[in-house]
This record gives sequence, C-alpha cells and structure tokens, in this order.
Amino acid sequence: MPDNDFGPIAEPIFNKVAIIGLGLIGSSLARVVRLRNIARSVVAADSSQAVCDRVMALGIADEAHTGVADAVVGSDLVILCVPVGAFRDVGAQMSSHLVPGAIVSDVGSVKSAVVDALSAFIPEGVHLVPAHPVAGTEYSGPDAGFSTLFRNRWCIITPSESTCGEAVDKIQAFWAACGANVERMTPAHHDLVLAITSHVPHLIAYNIVGTAADLEEVTQSEVIKFSAGGFRDFTRIAASDPTMWRDIFLANKGAVLEMLGRFNEDLAALQRMIRWGDGQGLFELFTRTRAIRRSIIEQGQETPVPDFGRGGPDQFK
Repeated sequence: MPDNDFGPIAEPIFNKVAIIGLGLIGSSLARVVRLRNIARSVVAADSSQAVCDRVMALGIADEAHTGVADAVVGSDLVILCVPVGAFRDVGAQMSSHLVPGAIVSDVGSVKSAVVDALSAFIPEGVHLVPAHPVAGTEYSGPDAGFSTLFRNRWCIITPSESTCGEAVDKIQAFWAACGANVERMTPAHHDLVLAITSHVPHLIAYNIVGTAADLEEVTQSEVIKFSAGGFRDFTRIAASDPTMWRDIFLANKGAVLEMLGRFNEDLAALQRMIRWGDGQGLFELFTRTRAIRRSIIEQGQETPVPDFGRGGPDQFK
C-alpha cells in the first residue's frame, strides 16, 4: 500500500488539527493528514520532550508541544491519542483553551468510558465525537507510524443523539480521507462488539503467554525455542502497549466480564468434547471457526500470507 497512490484530497477538511499523543496511532494520523492535505496544519502534543523532538525531526507535524493547552489553541479538531486512563487529565488541561465550534475526538478502544471522562470538559459550542479506528500493530512510538495504517480498515464513530450532525459528518469525512471505512454505532454497542473481537482475545493472549512463562515443567528457553505459529501469534498480541491495555480492561470491564463469562461456558463445552471423545462436535466447531477466518480475509481485513504479523512494522507500509 504505497503512499504514491494515496495523494492529496481536493480541499482540506480542517484548518488546524491537534493530535495529543504521538505513538503509533497519533504519528500515523499526523502522517496521513499531511500526506493527503486533510488539514492545513498539524500540531502535535506529547508529554515527552524527546517524542516532540523526534516528531519535528521526522517532519510529521508543523509544531510539537509538551503542553496540551499550547496545541489545542486555535485548533478546529483535537484528537486524543493517549491511553484512556489519561483522558480526564487531558480534558482538564484543554477545556478552557478549546475554541467555539471545535470538534474533540479520540482513538480509544472503549467508548462509554470516553464519553464519561470527557463530557464534563467539553464547553458549550464544542462538539464531542468519539471514534475508534480498528487498526494497529504491536509497535509503538512516533517512528512506528505510517500513513496507510488506516487504509481499508474500519473506524467506528459513536456520537450521542444530541451531537451536532455537521460535526459527525466532518469526522466521518476525516476518517474516510484517512482511508478508513466508517460505521456509526452507540458507545455501549461498540464496547460489547470490541470486547469479543479485540479485548478478550488480548486478555487470552496475555494469559497464555503468562502461563507458558510460569510453567515449572517447561523451561523458558524451551518455550522460546519450540514456539509454534499459534504461540508466536499470541506473543505478538501480548507485546502490545501494557499501559493502553491496562486502561482498556478497566474502562470496559462490564462488557469484558460478560464476554469472558460466555467464553468460559464455551470453553467448558469444548473440554467435554475432548474428555468424551466427541470428534464430530470438534470437527463441526473447527469448521465454523475456519469459515470466520475466510470471511475476514475475503473482506480485506487480513491477508492469507502465512507469515502475516511476523515481518516487523515495514510489512504494513
């Protein structure tokens, strides 16, 4: 997915975009906004001076500040790309500096908690339009980003019924310009969907890798040396940002616990099949799950290449 066939749009959607947090998602946004001329200027904010310096060295923003207030002044779009647990603090820092008509959005993997955290800090005349691009890698930092990260991926936006329709339309246009497919749903429904498609799989990956590391009968060197493809895939997921995922599980605990309950019930059924030698039941289950994998590939959300996910960050560029 090269940049050279992903050129500028005819007219910028925003004048000044402030991106708060320049990790994988934030730095990828900065790149695509500049590449496609989605905004006339890009301002970055990160609490780390080293990250700000790197952002400027990479040339992916016009300005970079360690203070949130300095970045949001005059911005007609502010996007929070920090862990969900930091939203209240960031909201308090930016609240009095937001300009009338500005849109505040985010990229968080939970949405009900985002609304709860930010609503008190959105002044009259400023619009909150939460969003979640369902895209990413296990890599982080400003060097990990790339302009085509969101291309042909889904972005879910979760406005409330009272949100200004024009603001919602602009956020939808923004993500479409970033290359994403856009869907709208309620925050609660989003959190339930993502609990099963993203959050619980990550929790299982963390648990499997932790279990392997703790086995007394199997040495850590054997775990590393003899890792089969399935375990390697688990370790890739389990290498994701620990701060971000800690916040996700705490913020979406209701939906995650509900899905874990269902998972435990299904796991118990699977145990019974194995215990009682129910080969037909196992075959039917594995046939259904195989069809899901094929559907994901057919919709372009995955590739059938065997080593997908193991080639490093350059594979996505």
